[in-house]
Amino acid sequence: MSPTLFVTVSLAISLGHPAEGRAQATRPAPQITATSPALEERDQPVTADDVAILTRAEALLSNASAWNRADDRECKDDEATGKRSLFCALQKACIEVLGSYDHRRVALQEVRFAVEDATRGRAFEHRLRDFNNLPETRLEDVQRVLAVAKERVMARLKAQK
Repeated sequence: MSPTLFVTVSLAISLGHPAEGRAQATRPAPQITATSPALEERDQPVTADDVAILTRAEALLSNASAWNRADDRECKDDEATGKRSLFCALQKACIEVLGSYDHRRVALQEVRFAVEDATRGRAFEHRLRDFNNLPETRLEDVQRVLAVAKERVMARLKAQK
């Protein structure tokens, strides 16, 4: 994707305190944001919330009956079925932990990086969706990228202290 595409995309990111997001009666629609070179750096500072997001996503995808292997990046229908793709599990986990969805949150970026590593840098239009939907991807593969991301975040959190 060219840098000019990043400039043309302008979406707001809620950076409020987690408790503020939980107090809202209705949540705004999740915002999808473009990446940038800075967001693609692998050593971004992490917080305990990043670990919590990944832990919750792991729980949401703990068994095959909970996994939607046909991601369309529309998560409302997943809520009705109780089956979530990797992307939708991360979105739900992010909302539960932070009170709002942060598309480029470090926890989610780390999963994207784990997908890149697991697929040896294979080019995807949408890393989370396309990895989830690969015919060869199994639930164990999805669980593994979550575990790798969580291990990396936990190690950085420990090093930051």
